[in-house]
Amino acid sequence: MVREIKESDWKLFRRLHAVALERFCHQVIEEINHTTSNCTGDYHKRYLEVFSLIRKRDEELGRAFNDVRRSNAFILIATIKASQLLTDEEFSQFSQETRDAVEVILEIRGT
Repeated sequence: MVREIKESDWKLFRRLHAVALERFCHQVIEEINHTTSNCTGDYHKRYLEVFSLIRKRDEELGRAFNDVRRSNAFILIATIKASQLLTDEEFSQFSQETRDAVEVILEIRGT
């Protein structure tokens, strides 16, 4: 298995990382909008739902987008791919070695 991400894949990942982060944040905002729409009362309950949602999604954000280093790029790519934040076309731009490494990680995780 490849131990370090190739320079070309690293550059691609840095670009797609920003794209995937924007998609993730868009999804979270949409979830918040859905949770808060049609709020006809019990605002405290709704607030707690939003707070819980943000806390949960913030943990997901951290796993997928924090600590960006070459040494853990395969893990981050796998996490982002498992979250369906990369299109098949975007993922196919990575080298075969990187795609294989990511697929192994996903297979081990059972995702």
